[in-house]
Amino acid sequence: MVDGNKGVLSDTELTGLFETGAIRSDNPLDSDQIQPASLDLRLAFDAYRIRASFLPGQGRSVADVLQEPGIELHRIELTPQGAVLETGCVYLVPLQESLRLPAGISGRTNPKSSTGRIDVFTRVVTNKSKAFDEVPTGYSGPLWLEISPRTFPILVRPGDRLAQLRLRRGKSEETSEKTVSIDLEQPEGQPVGWRAKRHGGLIDLRGIGKHDVTAFWEPLYARAGRLVLDPEEFYILASREAVKVASTKAAEMAPIAPELGEFRAHYAGFFDPGFGTNKGGSRAVLEVRSRDVPFILEHGQPVAKLVYEPMSSKPKALYGGKMSNYQGQGLKLSKHFAAP
Repeated sequence: MVDGNKGVLSDTELTGLFETGAIRSDNPLDSDQIQPASLDLRLAFDAYRIRASFLPGQGRSVADVLQEPGIELHRIELTPQGAVLETGCVYLVPLQESLRLPAGISGRTNPKSSTGRIDVFTRVVTNKSKAFDEVPTGYSGPLWLEISPRTFPILVRPGDRLAQLRLRRGKSEETSEKTVSIDLEQPEGQPVGWRAKRHGGLIDLRGIGKHDVTAFWEPLYARAGRLVLDPEEFYILASREAVKVASTKAAEMAPIAPELGEFRAHYAGFFDPGFGTNKGGSRAVLEVRSRDVPFILEHGQPVAKLVYEPMSSKPKALYGGKMSNYQGQGLKLSKHFAAP
């Protein structure tokens, strides 16, 4: 076990793991790649269109499975000019970062907030893995990102960051939970959410603030605090409660009991220390997809929970600096869209 306090590793500790070679990359880190309690992961230079998602399982690497007949359909070169990943397809992309973790250090990955808000489904795969998004203690090897755009095709380039890694030392028992409910009451004329338009167009991941909201999204207005979710449609909604994460804590959005509704209420779930500590607070934005049948969502209905766990040390920087896109947010689309 590596010496130190149990809990989520801070930006200072993540920097130290780069310096010792526990986290590796062939290219220098971007200046804003290390967040207060997580590391952004960058796409490498190839994307593999695959027939179906898979887990390698015990004794096999991801590269081994890709070489098996019928798995890889074709390879796409990611260039500085960009390559299009189409909806309804599954891609596997090697990441620039790899790991050689010490014993006692494990990890979990999650889509970045902006990834989830454009309905791009991602999860990280490791060699010999039996579960997505989990990095076992002491893992040594490459990282791969499975990408499946659900509603909009995306233009990607090497170095784009769709997922993030959170590392932790040991397993802390000092966790707590907070239920998050949905907000469906807004002042007259203000939308309570957004529904994605199918065939809205191509989203350039580097086109920050460059996409027209009306081409991609339809505003939603609730009657009497009630909204009907249509099967397989994608929605952006906001929490009723303000969310706050202290400097000594990290949080993750997690599902609640499935019997409370036939819908998925989040895609991207990491909240860094300092989130929501601004004046007025910040809401959690929820990526919602109904399944199988239409479902009535009521104002104040529980939809997810936040799980808080301690940091192993206080971060050098907190969420909310000039590079933070969602501090103070209410109902907010991804950073790719101009303000409606």
